[in-house]
Amino acid sequence: MEKFPSAKILPLEFREHLNVIIKFTRTYQENIDENIAVREIRCLRAMFPYILAPIEEGDLFAGKIRLPAICFTPQAGGNEGGFGYVCNLEMMGDLLKHPEATENDRKILNDLVDFWLTERTIYKTRQAYSEKLKAGLPSDNWTGSSGIAFPLYRMAGTHLDYPTLLHLGIQGLKDTIKIYREKSNRIDSIEFYQSSLEALDLFAEICIYYSGLAKKLALKCSDKNRADLQEMADILRTITHSKPSSFRAAIQLTFLYCIISGSNNYGRIDDYLSDYYCKDLDSGIINYKEAIRLFEGYWRIMISRNALYDGRAIIGGLGRQNEKKADRLALLAIETASRVKDILPQLTLRFHKNQNPELYQKALDVIGEGSTYPMLYNDDVNIQAHQKAFKITYEEACQVIPFGCGEYIINHQSVGTPSSVFNLLKALEVLLHKGIDPVTLQKAGIQNIPLEFDSFDVLYNKLKEQIKYYIDLLAEQETVEYCLAGDTAPFLYLSILYDDCLKNGKGIFSGGARYLGGTMEIYGFTNTADSLTAIRKMVYEAGKITLDGLLNILDANFQGYENERSIMLGEPKYGNDNQEADQMASDLHDFICNYTRESINHINLHSYLVVNINNDANTTLGRFTSASADGRKAFTSMSNGNAPSPGMDKNGPTSLLNSLTKMDASIHAGAVQNLKFNKEMFTTYRPQMEALLRAYFKNGGTQAMITVVGRDDLLNAVKDPEKYYNLIVRVGGFSARFVELSPEVQQEIIERTLY
Repeated sequence: MEKFPSAKILPLEFREHLNVIIKFTRTYQENIDENIAVREIRCLRAMFPYILAPIEEGDLFAGKIRLPAICFTPQAGGNEGGFGYVCNLEMMGDLLKHPEATENDRKILNDLVDFWLTERTIYKTRQAYSEKLKAGLPSDNWTGSSGIAFPLYRMAGTHLDYPTLLHLGIQGLKDTIKIYREKSNRIDSIEFYQSSLEALDLFAEICIYYSGLAKKLALKCSDKNRADLQEMADILRTITHSKPSSFRAAIQLTFLYCIISGSNNYGRIDDYLSDYYCKDLDSGIINYKEAIRLFEGYWRIMISRNALYDGRAIIGGLGRQNEKKADRLALLAIETASRVKDILPQLTLRFHKNQNPELYQKALDVIGEGSTYPMLYNDDVNIQAHQKAFKITYEEACQVIPFGCGEYIINHQSVGTPSSVFNLLKALEVLLHKGIDPVTLQKAGIQNIPLEFDSFDVLYNKLKEQIKYYIDLLAEQETVEYCLAGDTAPFLYLSILYDDCLKNGKGIFSGGARYLGGTMEIYGFTNTADSLTAIRKMVYEAGKITLDGLLNILDANFQGYENERSIMLGEPKYGNDNQEADQMASDLHDFICNYTRESINHINLHSYLVVNINNDANTTLGRFTSASADGRKAFTSMSNGNAPSPGMDKNGPTSLLNSLTKMDASIHAGAVQNLKFNKEMFTTYRPQMEALLRAYFKNGGTQAMITVVGRDDLLNAVKDPEKYYNLIVRVGGFSARFVELSPEVQQEIIERTLY
């Protein structure tokens, strides 16, 4: 594997950073009462090209961005997050403490903070909450405080219409928008169209800017890189006025547009790049070695974004324009993943029974080499499930693809922003403590809780009432967030390449997009189901312990109650093909998913669906969640996505996969299945491993995210991290270098069952 130079993008210099946020703020203030589209494009001009990172020797493509502390973006990074007009207070604090900051600089920075505290879109969203929302979702910081449910502030979950971008080019898009503008008689639409034209003019200026940088660097770089930089400069200038005519130009145009738009995912890359790849390869313009080199450069610039929870690049599956050509590009992508083993991009293979089997086999080869990519998605199950979940046609369901950590959206037709976090285990914990959070001793959730739970059904039904209460809150929160987004800005670059926005003359969140949907992230699902199973058996069926006695044990975190904990750990657990445990999990899953799905009857969204995916939130939320009746100790990691609790699947991989297939895939918008296999399963026992996966997918398995690693490798990496820098693992819906994870997350991964 070639070792690339560091892909880290250097931040803006202090003085440069300060100047950008001052200019941006002044522009916003001068246009505060303008049409939202006019204000947006003027603020974008205040940002670009100043926040673009320079080209480096060895780069094959341009497009690196450094978001400043104050900016406009669909999705800001960091714990604070934000969307629209963003002021990252953590970054502002760093600037205030910067050694180059003068007393006058600090005064300016404090004035900027004072202004943006109430002008940030995130603040205005919170102000738009009903009293019920304010009371029910009291905290904004899900990463540092206890609680049952939290809002997330972002406009995530977009895959843009890259085929149209390539087919029309920048000039063709402008011509299309001009036609719509001439036909429109609505002032707000005319402003939207005019601002969209200006956004494309700005994009062309960015191309020219990068072209100039490439030319300058070519004059002083090594001979090895000069030709690449000269070609980059020519391509960047050409795509401002002509459609791309080469594989390399197609990559450059689509990637740069993605960066500028703020979208974090790349769509079906084999579908829209394959024509260019096959034409150049078949005509001899490039050979396979050059194609690999270009795709490695493409991988490298995607890696440089460091969008840890995003970066989906989709290959394979039904619904592609030319499956044979697309398969050739897909094989190139899998080979690149083999050569450039990294945590990004999140290469995702959709497959079906009639697809070229070479793709699936090559994917398994690469996974067996230690790559966590590609992730495997089963079209034979998923497409039918998508039809039902999203209530769409078969043709539309063929275009449903994952983004982020595993949520689904309809490619450039729907948005599925995950705007909430729901800790199910904390919901049960608070209920058992009669509406009091035992960590904070504050009231939370529903308060009409009986003094005694006379039966398991009474307890379970009251938990369902608690869950309904929070689903209702989070569904309302999602609609408020979308309304604020739509009222704040049209998000021009997203809207230009999203179905129906140009036709409707509206921004993506203002009634422009064909389908506006939302998703709710749930965590601690398996722990909650297993805890309910244990409570039913121990308290209500066997009478081994009273509910008050159980609470005493949990509040003591099992200290002095080791025997009782052993009993809890020994109760039936999801993931072992155990009818009792799996039925409880399925019942809880179906209730949550169906109630969430039917929320659209009283909110103004096309869809609102559960995603049982995971980043590292199972560990983060676990730090504020007490001991649970499944035997889990207080403040430790909760279960990962749809998987069993670590180490609780004890009956082998067949039983595990049988449990996974019992969940109804047609009522949610994504569920992560993380599997950890020993290396020998992909070498010595490859036929058995393939048979295992084949049976899983045939029986209804939706997808698999596989890590192939030895337990000793993980343990040794903890002891000697420098020697294991390239050890990559699946965390949840994303991959990471094992040595860069927190000790708590490392331990949770070590404890997962290894097959």
